Amino acid sequence: MRRHFLVASLAIDLAVASTNAAAASNCKMSQIADWPVRLERNHLVVDGAINGQKISVMLDTGAQRSLIPRSATERLGLARQKVRGYRMFGIGGETKVEAVNIDEVKIGQITRKNWRVIVAGEGDFGREVAFILGEDFFYQTDVEFDLAHNTVKLYQPKDCSGESLAYWATEGASEVDIEAVYDVRPQIVLTVQINGQSVNAQLDSGAGTSVLDISAAARVGVTPDSPGVVAGGSGRGFGSKAVDYWIGPFQSVVIGNEAIKDTTIRFADLWRGARYTPIGSHLPQKVESTSSMLLGADFLHAHRVLVAHSQRKIYFTYAGGPVFQFTGPLETRSTPPPEGGTKPATGGK
Repeated sequence: MRRHFLVASLAIDLAVASTNAAAASNCKMSQIADWPVRLERNHLVVDGAINGQKISVMLDTGAQRSLIPRSATERLGLARQKVRGYRMFGIGGETKVEAVNIDEVKIGQITRKNWRVIVAGEGDFGREVAFILGEDFFYQTDVEFDLAHNTVKLYQPKDCSGESLAYWATEGASEVDIEAVYDVRPQIVLTVQINGQSVNAQLDSGAGTSVLDISAAARVGVTPDSPGVVAGGSGRGFGSKAVDYWIGPFQSVVIGNEAIKDTTIRFADLWRGARYTPIGSHLPQKVESTSSMLLGADFLHAHRVLVAHSQRKIYFTYAGGPVFQFTGPLETRSTPPPEGGTKPATGGK
């Protein structure tokens, strides 16, 4: 895949119907992977291997960098190395960053050799999950989440500018623009409307359920003291500290041209423990995120979704069930280094 990955299977060309009936379309989507996906601890998981050892790989568009949980390095016999000048934060605060060198990573039909990968995370994601595949990988492709059929597919489109890529949607699909995705900070960010207010959301397949930051919830009129709000326990992400969250009623959520009325959503002070002290200062500062909502795996379960990085769009159709659920852990991955920090010392691009 591009210059870093080797595709072990032949591409399948899928003709996409033209949205212009008067002109034939030259648009083709070359399918480069079709991964059977399963749910483990409310995470999307596929089969893979590291240096010939079978593992489970978590698909996480919310992780800016692919990484290995610290707990997995010992059972895989990977020697961790110190990394200087790079800091990583997530729900629960800061996590120590190390790195390992991997001879070969295989994920379905895709192989990458000689990969230097970040090691992070103060917990684990299940005994078998030993690799988290992040947006630094996914942004190189167009990604289809078809969880109703337990599959995730990767495509490389050609000559598809201006065409709808939701090839399965005979009656049309909802669509929403996403911000440009850059290698230095790969994130899938879109704008949603909550209670009539614009909120930046990140599509995060690694978050078991969607969650709104407490400041954004307050801005749209919902606080822990609002009528109908209940405590929802606590959860962790990559950091070591637990974060309390609440479940509250929201009048409306609009994503593209899909409107969800009278729903309930988790909210929490997502970055409460994510603080750092800049060089030359004695005053800790809070890490700021570009997104105030994580649109999680519950959204993906309720829809068929194509993230068209090639067009800076997301296409989706409703597949059934509640859009927002509360059965999974409150988790997210990482933010980039704070201002003034250095770039990652890994080759995970």
